[in-house]
Amino acid sequence: MQALFIGQTYIDVTFIADRIPTGDEKDVARDYAVSFGGNAVTAAFCCARLGVVPDLLTSVADDWLGRMFLDMAAKYQIPVHARKVRRSSLSFVMPREGKRAILRARDDKYLHPYPPLNLDGCRALHLDGHQADAALHYAKACREADILTSLDGGGMRVNTMELLAYIDVAIVSERLCEQLNLSSAGVLDLLKSKGCRIGGVTLGERGMHWYDETGRVSVMPALAVPKDEIVDTNGAGDVFHGAYVYSYLSNPKAPWEAHFGFARAASAHAIRFLGNEARLPSPADVKATEARYQIGRAHV
Repeated sequence: MQALFIGQTYIDVTFIADRIPTGDEKDVARDYAVSFGGNAVTAAFCCARLGVVPDLLTSVADDWLGRMFLDMAAKYQIPVHARKVRRSSLSFVMPREGKRAILRARDDKYLHPYPPLNLDGCRALHLDGHQADAALHYAKACREADILTSLDGGGMRVNTMELLAYIDVAIVSERLCEQLNLSSAGVLDLLKSKGCRIGGVTLGERGMHWYDETGRVSVMPALAVPKDEIVDTNGAGDVFHGAYVYSYLSNPKAPWEAHFGFARAASAHAIRFLGNEARLPSPADVKATEARYQIGRAHV
């Protein structure tokens, strides 16, 4: 095991349409994609596509969608440690004009306790707050073993505040700032108070407000991807997380500014494609994206 990602599996159905039918109406989407989904799950697939295959502890149902997900994981040679649920979870995603509307059906009633895993060789743990009991257990275990711990704080979960005490790298969203009624600067102060060595707030096209090991706060601008090239922003943050974990595993002595710069390019690549699998970048894709786009706010 090189790394462990813990999350909740979704099957994402993403479609592009000019409008959503109402009442008894019918309409035809212009395009669609079906793929794996979930924050840490998508991050794990991204890490694997880039070249470091992590283990994945996630929900899996014994139904046809669950079997389809396992086939997807096998394609990328990702070892899946399944935590059984009765039904697979679904996300219906409609991207439009740089935003995305999402409707979810989720089963997170786990039928069994989280499995005991051997962390020998593990160098990083990435969490998204799902499976709160497993997340806290393995965060504590990794902290004791001096294994890097990373959190995708896309929103408040049941034990986010407790979990932060065991997190080295916490990258959270503007949504979490809103839930806490804090500015991005206020959230960075909160992350520092919890002992997170690296902290950041992602701001979409405005980049990321973050601090390094010294506590120095700075802004990392986004790459300026033109509006007419943006297809689907859903999952771009997950790609960002998976890419910086990959970058750390590939070169742990590099500064975090370099890891996040790599992840920024991976995310900029991702928004130009429809669906999570199509958006997964290779190292060559990341390099090409860095060369193609200027640093600065995206065109709107």
